[in-house]
Amino acid sequence: MLIAVPDAPRQGARAAFRGWRARRPFWGGLLLALGGGWILLTEKASLKVVMHIGMQGLAGYLLPTLMALLGLLILFNPSQRLFYSITGILVSLGTWLTSNLGGFFLGLLLGATGCCLAFGWLPDQEPRVSRRKRRKQPRSAVAAPAGADGAEGPA
Repeated sequence: MLIAVPDAPRQGARAAFRGWRARRPFWGGLLLALGGGWILLTEKASLKVVMHIGMQGLAGYLLPTLMALLGLLILFNPSQRLFYSITGILVSLGTWLTSNLGGFFLGLLLGATGCCLAFGWLPDQEPRVSRRKRRKQPRSAVAAPAGADGAEGPA
């Protein structure tokens, strides 16, 4: 027998995604993965040419693939974001030499920006309150409470 609980809030897909996104450095990982994808798209050499050139040609495909992989790892394993973002910035800067000037600067900039965002993300930060909600709060709620300055309040 199935029992329905009327008081339980029902989450939609959008609300569930927003909750998932709030618990990880989403924009940092996404930008890093997009930067790697962009650099891979700007590569024009076929795999036969890459194998003929050797290690330098292989690095042109290896580094952007690593960028995309690190971006996905930041998204799905945010506890290791510091290691992934430091590795990601080094790989992003390495694409300057190996992959068409970092995907004509765009992939390099996307990767570097994503790494900086992922590195600076704080997991225990309280969510921001929108300006609209701050305006609706009365001024007394915004002011410091009575016992906040260190003095003892009435017992």
